[in-house]
Amino acid sequence: MVGGSFMGRTHSHAWRTAPHVFDLPAAVDMVVLAGRDAGRADAAARQLGWRGSTDDWRSVLERDDVDLVDVCVPGDLHEEVAVAALAAGKHVLCEKPLASTLDAAERMADAARAAADRGVLSMVGFSYRRVPALALAQRLVADGRVGDVRQVVVSYAQDWLVDPDFPLTWRLQSDRAGSGALGDIGSHAIDMVQHLTGHRFTDVVAAAETFTRERPVMTSSEGLSATGGSERGPVTVDDTTAWLGRTDRGALVVAHATRVAPGRKNAFRLEVDGSTGSIAFDLERLDELQLHDATAPAEEAGVRTVHVTEPGHPYLEGWWPPGHSLGYGDTFTHQAKDLVEAVVAGEQPRPSFDDGLQVQRVMDAVAASAREGRWEHVAA
Repeated sequence: MVGGSFMGRTHSHAWRTAPHVFDLPAAVDMVVLAGRDAGRADAAARQLGWRGSTDDWRSVLERDDVDLVDVCVPGDLHEEVAVAALAAGKHVLCEKPLASTLDAAERMADAARAAADRGVLSMVGFSYRRVPALALAQRLVADGRVGDVRQVVVSYAQDWLVDPDFPLTWRLQSDRAGSGALGDIGSHAIDMVQHLTGHRFTDVVAAAETFTRERPVMTSSEGLSATGGSERGPVTVDDTTAWLGRTDRGALVVAHATRVAPGRKNAFRLEVDGSTGSIAFDLERLDELQLHDATAPAEEAGVRTVHVTEPGHPYLEGWWPPGHSLGYGDTFTHQAKDLVEAVVAGEQPRPSFDDGLQVQRVMDAVAASAREGRWEHVAA
C-alpha cells in the first residue's frame, strides 16, 4: 500500500477483514506500507496490520513478495505510482477519482490496457458500487424492474468545510486534487448514475461556486482533520457544483455535490425513475432500498422499503444474520473480495481504469461548463 492516511486506513481494514468474512481463492498477505515519512509510515503499518514499512514507494515495486499495489495517495500522485506499478508487473487498486486531470487519466487508462495484455490487472476504487443495497438496485434496474430509465436525481452533501477557518489541505488545492466537491464526491455520483442505469453522460451544463476563497495554511493533518496557522492561502477548487445532464439513452440527470451543507455528514442520495417504477437510496440509511412498482393496482400502490440484510442479497452471504446492519467500511471489504477473485481468475476487475476515465471525462465536461457557462459535450 502506498499512503496510510484516511483511505489507507479504510483499505487496510478491508484487507484485514476480507479473508475472515469470505472464502477467498488466495491468501492476503499485507506486506508493506509506503509513506512519505519513515516514522509515520512505521507507526501506521504497525497500527493497520502491515508487516513492514518504507519511505521509498519505488522500492516496493522491486519486491518479489508484492503482487498488488494499493494506491491511496492524493490525486496528483496517482498517475506516477499506478503507472510505475503496472510497468513493474504489479496489479493495481487505485483510489478514486482516477487522476487529478483528464490527461493523466488518459495515460493511466492507456497503461492499464497495455498491462492487461500482459495479464496485469487494475481497478479504480468506487467503493459505493459494493454497498449491498446499491448492488441490489443495479441488479433490479438491469432486470427491467423500473422499465426504461427516464430520469435520475442524485445529490452528495457533506458539511466538513462549512467552517471558514478549516485549514487549507491538499483537497482544497487544484494542483493536488484537480477539483473540490466535484472530484471528491461528485465523482461517486457520476459513477453511480452510470453504473446503476447502464447509461453514459453525453452532455452537461453546470454551475460551481467557491464560498470561502481563503483558508488558514495547514500546519498538520490526520485523515480529514487538520490544523492551521495564522497565514491564509487561496482555495482553488469548488465548494459546490451542480449540473444537469443528458445520457446516451435519453434520460435526464439532475446532480449536485457539495462539502458545505450544514448538518449533512455523508448524505449520498439518489433516485432512479423509470417508465414502470422507481428506486431510491440514501447512504445515511445504507441498508435500506426504497422501491415503487408503478404497475401495481392503485389500491396497492406505494413506496416500500426493503431491508437489505438477507443472505441472498449481494455480499451478505458471509456476514451476520438477517436484520444486522453493515457499515461504510464494509464496502471496502467487498471491494477487496471482488478484486482478489478477479485477479485469481485472470478477469478484468470492475470498475476498470477505463471506467474511471469515463468518469473523468464527465467531470472535465462539468468543470468546463461551469467555467464557460454553456452546455458541454462529454468526450467519447
